[in-house]
Parts: sequence; C-alpha cells; structure tokens
Amino acid sequence: MQFFELLSRPQLEQIHEATLHILKDVGVDFHFPPALDVLAKGGARVEGNRVFFSPKMVEEQIRKAPSSFTIYARDPKKNVIIGGDNMAFVPAYGSPFVTSFEGGRRLGLLADYENFVKLTHASPHQDICSGTVVEPNDVPHQIRHLQMLYTTIKNSDKCFMGSAMGTEGARDSLKMAGILFGDAAALAEKPRMISILCSLTPLTYESRMLGAIMEYARAGQPQLISSLAIIGVTAPVTLAGALALQNAEILAGIVLTQLIREGTPVVFSGSSSNAEMRSGALSAGSPEMAINAAATAQMARFYNIPVRAGGAVSDAKVPDVQAAQESMMNLLTAHVSGVHFVLHAAGILESYNCISYEKFVIDDEACGAVRHMKKGVAVNPQSLAGQLIKDVGPGGQFLDKDHTLRHFRSALFQPVLANRDNFHNWQEKGAVHMAETARRRCEEMIAGHVPPDLPADIDRDLRKLLQQR
Repeated sequence: MQFFELLSRPQLEQIHEATLHILKDVGVDFHFPPALDVLAKGGARVEGNRVFFSPKMVEEQIRKAPSSFTIYARDPKKNVIIGGDNMAFVPAYGSPFVTSFEGGRRLGLLADYENFVKLTHASPHQDICSGTVVEPNDVPHQIRHLQMLYTTIKNSDKCFMGSAMGTEGARDSLKMAGILFGDAAALAEKPRMISILCSLTPLTYESRMLGAIMEYARAGQPQLISSLAIIGVTAPVTLAGALALQNAEILAGIVLTQLIREGTPVVFSGSSSNAEMRSGALSAGSPEMAINAAATAQMARFYNIPVRAGGAVSDAKVPDVQAAQESMMNLLTAHVSGVHFVLHAAGILESYNCISYEKFVIDDEACGAVRHMKKGVAVNPQSLAGQLIKDVGPGGQFLDKDHTLRHFRSALFQPVLANRDNFHNWQEKGAVHMAETARRRCEEMIAGHVPPDLPADIDRDLRKLLQQR
C-alpha cells in the first residue's frame, strides 16, 4: 500500500543532516564504561561520558541493521515478522495503575498482570505479550522482572518481551528463554523475545538501559531502541527540532548495537509527543503524537530499519469518547504510515500511567478493524463479481447468493463489541453501553483461559531460577 507521508525527500535529508550534526558536534552522554569502551574502539571520539559520532561511522553502522526479522514463538503459528508489509500489535507497557468500572483505579497487582497476559493470549489481534503490561506492585522489585516473565510463559505461547531492568534483568530473561528454547546459539539463530531500551532525553543513555542493550545485542536478540522526547520540555518545541533530537538518540543506540554484534535486529522506536504547556505533563493523545509517529515512520524507511510508533494511547482517565477518539487517531496513523511494531496497542489511559480492563478489549477490537483495513482491496475476477452483477441486474439483490455466502466472512470485519442493532433491538436487549459489553467480554475471556502446555521439567527449572533470587 502507499503510505501517508508528511515530509518530502528534501525535508527528510535536512532532518538527517541535522541529526548527523548533533551526533558529531553535540554528542550523546553514555553513563556506562563498557559502552564507552565499545564506542571508542568502534571509532567514536570519547571525552569523559560524552561520545561524538562521525557521519561516516553512523551511516556505516546503521546499514548493518536488518530491514526485517522474525521473532519465534513456542507455537510456530504465532511467529511474528517485524518489517516488510507486516504490522505487529503489542498491548500496554509500564503502567503502575489499573482501572475498571467495577473496581476503580488502584495500583496494579500480580493478579492483574496475569489477567492481562490471559487477555493477550486469547486475543486474535495482539501478537506479542508485553513485558510490563502492568506493574505487579505486590511483588518485590528484586524479583519482579522474573515473576512477570514466568507468569507470561505459563499463560501464553505467544512471543514475549524481555526485561529492561539493566544487565541483570537482561541476563535473567536470557536464562529463562534458554530454559525454554535452548542454548545461546539456538537463541541467536531463532530470536525468541524483544525488549524496549530507551534513551534518557535529551541526548543521554543511563547505565541500566545500556547494560540491557549490550546483553541483548551480544545474544542476538531484537530490541526497540527508543526515544520518548517531551516536545517543549526535553526537546525543542518545534517538531522538526524534536524529530532531529529523537533521531540522534535512536541512531546512537543503534550504532552501539551494531558495534557489539553486527546484524543485531533493531526497531527504530520513536514515541515522542508534546507537553501540555499549561501543566508541563506529557500528552499522549495529542495530534503531535500522531504527527511524530508518521514522521518517525518516514525516517525509519529512510534508513531501511523497521519502525515502532503509535498505539491506542490516550490522555483520558476512563474509556470514554476522548479515549476512543485519541486511541483510534493514533492507531490509524500507525497503519497509514507503515508502522511495523505498535506498542501500547491496547488498554492505555492517562498518558501511559494506567491500564483499563474495558479499554483493553475495546482497543483490541479497534486493532482488528485496523488490521482488516490493512488487508486492502483484492481486485480479481472473483472479487469483481462481473457475472454475478450481470445475473442479478438492475433492481435485484445479493443477500441470498452463493457468492455472498462464500465470501462475507473474509470480506467483512465482524465486530464482537460494536453494536450494529437498530435502536429498538438495542433497547430491548437492555440498552447496554460498549464499556459494559467490554467488561463482560473481558470476564469471559479471563474465565475461559486455557494455559498452553508447558513441560513439567521446564516449569520446574523456571521456578527454580525464580526461587534462587
């Protein structure tokens, strides 16, 4: 399909040149001596914690990143291709709070984390289990990353995300993946997880993220090299300036991954948005979020690297009209812009701070609608239905024809939550609002969860690793 493009080729080149200028003359701070060593040996100029990249070095290294790659699931039917004409949906990530109409807003618990893994597993549209779909605040932080990953593996055989909690969290994730899938060579040959590692805007990488970046790169595991600049606060208020700064941070991280292991799969991950200038808080539901997503997708295509942007993100506090408006704006922008990896694709409220049970399943259905749109229009003799139109002729109807019965399931999107009854039928059935329908659907999906098979010896070894910590 043709993509929505905000920027002309000359504008892309201008942003690229501005990015190279930042990397060469301003530099990026790396607060991790092992990363400084790698970058210095790779040809960067290092002064204290500040690293300066020559244009030649940047362009040589980013060319080594693959344009697409596969993440392999326990169930091969659930393998995920990142890149090309593919779009992967991944639900919320990182929310400390959870909300439902029944229980209100509170801190997330392990039970909530498990429920959202079950919902992800049951979803026909979410492709990868999120690493921290909600923070389980009742689990000690020392073992939280291990407990989350174990809970994911127990309840889903989809691809999953590894921990971003520094060197130790990455190593623990690799150990768990090794128990499940084999040794380091097997993991490198068939990557099994992906992680999100972020810069600290502006123009900084801190030790925890760098430790994880380096561990996953050595192991050949894919990672989202991510920048979330707050436009007007941690980045210039002008979108072009913010995009150049975001670009510089992402490219600096990608250069590091390729110096550690050439060909490490990476995703160009830009999720910057503006500050609400009346308060200084991040706004995730603004048009600027969508504009940055579209521009980020163009920059990633410029570098021929898969891209992450967008998501069903919103600043709303409950799954209301504002939540629906902002979430669909961002999901549709990701689709028409050619985004490959849509993180926060289901459940997010409050600018990433809260996940909603009802919104998870509402967004999931929206993801299904967007994916249906992405299929496009098949144009062939069968779909053009020339003979059928001739047979029916003027004034006829198509409802009872074999062609309709053969094709309607694949040709038309069939929603579960959206109500298409007429007003009288809707009223007779109780005049139920979508949020209530979503709550009931959520409860059904969790109650009907059937965990995938996990061999007893693998389960034992996973639990042993968790208990050792």
